[in-house]
Amino acid sequence: MQLSRFFKGDRTFAQPIVWVTTSFMVAFHVGAVAALFVFSWKGFLLAMVLWWVAGSLGIGMGYHRLLTHRSYKTPKWMEYFLTVCGTLALEGGPIFWVATHRMHHQNTDKKGDPHSPRDGGFWAHMGWILTGQTMHNDSAGLSPYVPELRKDKFHTWISRWHWVPITILGAIILVAGGWQYVLWGIFFRTVIGLHSTWLVNSATHMWGTRRFPTRDTSKNSFWVALLTFGEGWHNNHHAHPQSARHGLAWYELDLNWYGIQALRMLGLARDVKVPKLHSVEDRKASVPRRLLPETKRRNESRGMCGQQSSTLW
Repeated sequence: MQLSRFFKGDRTFAQPIVWVTTSFMVAFHVGAVAALFVFSWKGFLLAMVLWWVAGSLGIGMGYHRLLTHRSYKTPKWMEYFLTVCGTLALEGGPIFWVATHRMHHQNTDKKGDPHSPRDGGFWAHMGWILTGQTMHNDSAGLSPYVPELRKDKFHTWISRWHWVPITILGAIILVAGGWQYVLWGIFFRTVIGLHSTWLVNSATHMWGTRRFPTRDTSKNSFWVALLTFGEGWHNNHHAHPQSARHGLAWYELDLNWYGIQALRMLGLARDVKVPKLHSVEDRKASVPRRLLPETKRRNESRGMCGQQSSTLW
């Protein structure tokens, strides 16, 4: 990693600090470091399980592929369950998260992108959260991007009280196991999850490989995919934002896709959208012609043409 490139001309250092957010982030990082001094295998296992619940079920399958891109459909109770899992990642409520990500797709690497590395690597990673206008309270700016979520009473409620589930979880862990497990299951796990998600915003727009000629700097990163349960195949994703599957080749590990497949097998996911790739060469050379619900891939009328999806989310 070239640190000079990561910090050079970074927009973070020209913006006012948001002290409330920064204070919480500092506290969580201190708690994560403290966890290392009270190590236990049970605490570590708890952290890994909750990392998967929040990062895969919540962020990857819930906030991202379901709520933001509507890559598949689930019963409402399952949608709400995945949303609650997403709040455990401490990345804000669904309205903020989804609106921000849709803004990113609409303005990738251009003016209006909330976290482009062109404003600095650190800015793209976490500076945009710690300084300036993070848009958490900018309802006027966010509203146009999430019309369907604003009409949903649950999503409106959980967006306002997104900190409640993780607080309740922390209290339960404290009563059941003590501070050692809180440090691992809440602080350590949350910090690892945050940086993993932030790496998609920063690293996968700076380093990696490009399969598709998208009009942005998105790249595929195996190591980021490992940390995010499959979200690191970012160039694939920007080429086909509505696809429920991000790892398009057999060797591209995508645990979130496997999770969606599991839901489908259980009858809990339908209208799963995937790219229609004719061959391995198609995967490497061009953007596929169609993106169809998996159950209707032979229906030519549902096709999508062009080098990039005409629908950004």
